[in-house]
Amino acid sequence: MSLKKIILNGLLVAALCLAVFLLYRIFQQYSLDEIVQSVRSIPLSTFFTALAFAAASYLCLSCFDLLAIRSLGKSLPYRKIVLASFISLSLGHNIGFAGLSSGAFRYRYYSRWGLTTEDVAKIILFCGVTVGLGLVTLGGLALIVNPGDAARLLRVDAASARIFGLLALIVPVVYAGLAFFVRGKLRLWRWSFQLPRFPIAVAQVGVGTINFMLVSACLHQMLSTFGNVAFFRSVTAYVLANSAILATHVPGGLGVLEATVSYAVPQQASIGALIAFRCAYFFIPLALGATLLLISELIFRWSRGAGEEAGERAEAQSV
Repeated sequence: MSLKKIILNGLLVAALCLAVFLLYRIFQQYSLDEIVQSVRSIPLSTFFTALAFAAASYLCLSCFDLLAIRSLGKSLPYRKIVLASFISLSLGHNIGFAGLSSGAFRYRYYSRWGLTTEDVAKIILFCGVTVGLGLVTLGGLALIVNPGDAARLLRVDAASARIFGLLALIVPVVYAGLAFFVRGKLRLWRWSFQLPRFPIAVAQVGVGTINFMLVSACLHQMLSTFGNVAFFRSVTAYVLANSAILATHVPGGLGVLEATVSYAVPQQASIGALIAFRCAYFFIPLALGATLLLISELIFRWSRGAGEEAGERAEAQSV
């Protein structure tokens, strides 16, 4: 085993240990009966509304891939993009190292539909930039609209929190400005980056921000069952949680999500709300994504087998 694989495996084991530790710290204060009762206290109407927000988020995520493919000057039917995006992200969100894991699934599908390895790499990078733009933009808005919670969590005063929010909003403005004025490759020292067209850059900021707002709305539905939680307080909690997940690469953000949200909204972060949110945004999409993966693989193999059989027949007839 190479040193690189040993290091990666070690990091994965460390991440899993961290997840187990964080989950233990959270769950140790609750009995099984308390957890079950907490989950049961969430009305079905609330859960299905949260599930609708989760579905809208995954639909929004498919627009990341759509914009990426359009920026490459390529074209694919939207139904194929939705399939590849949903399977890749529903599994990638739970596996961890989402950029790599979802990228592997993306390559499996897009390469079958005529895209090159370079194209897929650019799609992955484009989607990663869109995630970053959305997170920074929504985080900046949360700091401005809800500076109190952010100030408490970041241990700064409200005025400083608003300043940080304004600074964060400069990032998408600069990105869109570069796309408008540079219109090509941006060179930074030894690296060069292909900037998208201005309309696509603006769409990146918009769709990235909307996606995280939808996920925050899913979380807000669950938290609001146990208390009067302002929407932007849920936004602040989720932005911080997602930032921690991206930093730790714990599979599915397991433990990190629960610990961060519990810290951000301690009175409302019932364990039932967090479990229900994880079911709505992670576990149910994972089950659907795994099922679609299996079905699509069977269809691909059947189609390939039928194509090979037809080719052999045509060759036999020509002889």
